[in-house]
Amino acid sequence: MMKKEALLLIPNVLKVFLENGQIKSFTFDGRTTVKDVMATLQDRLSLRSIEHFALVLEYTGPEQNHKFLILQDKQPLAYVVQRTHYHGMKCLFRISFFPKDPVELLRRDPAAFEYLYIQVGSALGTQR
Repeated sequence: MMKKEALLLIPNVLKVFLENGQIKSFTFDGRTTVKDVMATLQDRLSLRSIEHFALVLEYTGPEQNHKFLILQDKQPLAYVVQRTHYHGMKCLFRISFFPKDPVELLRRDPAAFEYLYIQVGSALGTQR
């Protein structure tokens, strides 16, 4: 378990891990949804093509393999944290839906393409 980087360390604060190693913290209340966090991240990261992105929960299964759970836009953050057993999980901001044409993504949204590049490089072990 990832006790050090637990999903919720401070009440009503969610830490979101970015592919570039940064961590963004979000305070939330009972009305805050995943979509609200996505909109804030889109603005902070200057992304235009948000349809390829999602907040995902990462956890390590019993066989030490990583598993991911994509969060739905309308899910309240309080529900995600309080109603489930996600202790020891990390919340990540990921490109979850690979574009059909990455070159078109580069033309349309260079910041989204760069994020995709970092994520793929990290998965292949060429980054960090």
